[in-house]
Amino acid sequence: MTATPSESPVAPFCERLEAQMHATDSLVCVGLDPDIERLPNHLRSRPDAILQFNRAIIDATCDMVCAYKPQIAHYAAVGAEDQLQDTIRYIRERAPNVAVILDSKRGDIGSTAEKYAREAFERYGADAVTVNPYLGYDSVAPFLAHTDKGVIVLCKTSNAGSGEFQELQVNGRKLYQIVAEHVAHQWNEHGNCLLVVGATYPEELAEVRQRTGDMIFLVPGIGAQGGDVDLAVSHGMRADGGGLIINSSRGILYAGSDGQFATAARAATDELRLAINCARTSKS
Repeated sequence: MTATPSESPVAPFCERLEAQMHATDSLVCVGLDPDIERLPNHLRSRPDAILQFNRAIIDATCDMVCAYKPQIAHYAAVGAEDQLQDTIRYIRERAPNVAVILDSKRGDIGSTAEKYAREAFERYGADAVTVNPYLGYDSVAPFLAHTDKGVIVLCKTSNAGSGEFQELQVNGRKLYQIVAEHVAHQWNEHGNCLLVVGATYPEELAEVRQRTGDMIFLVPGIGAQGGDVDLAVSHGMRADGGGLIINSSRGILYAGSDGQFATAARAATDELRLAINCARTSKS
């Protein structure tokens, strides 16, 4: 069957996301990146260990987050794609207004990109997906055609090696700056583009904000990667205090151990939400 763009009357992704941010007073996104070796002992031997772990995390945190972000490699590497699908179904049942961002960083020629778009939006039912812009517009267009879905484009990523290509000078501008401007002003016809900008590079966050106006940024790098909440918020947020989806994965998932893991995850989520909101208040 040929894939077709979304024709649902559902509100656009960014509108739904902003509503959830307001409802929960939260910019927190929990990265659902389960590692079998780090799961509680009582779950590790179960065939559905990942699903049961995710369900507990979702139950513990769903009233204080705006999004969940499963990273597809954590499921595909262990043949647990079915548990990823079941996790997303559970989010729909337990917290239907929380956005699901499939972190797959897809990027390929148009015909293949169409299949990846179907994977994200039809097979998994995600609200948004991360994509790599390196192959240009035709590799992203099949995702953008789903106008009620979010397309989150890699811009200035949080990893230490990101500058190897992203900071290359091209006609007086850095490559990530060109990507930011290009996405904001040429690809965002339907208002469904977002950008990935890492918390580990706060000055760059400010530069991208200046170049893109009110776009929403997915901000990884808080916690285990060393990103600072205050700097990320002060450099990246919009004038209204929004515009950021601040992700934490390991810092929340593995905040506690064994029988207390879900309680600890909730506490870590609440701590991050409070830290973000304090930073938003002091900046405004």
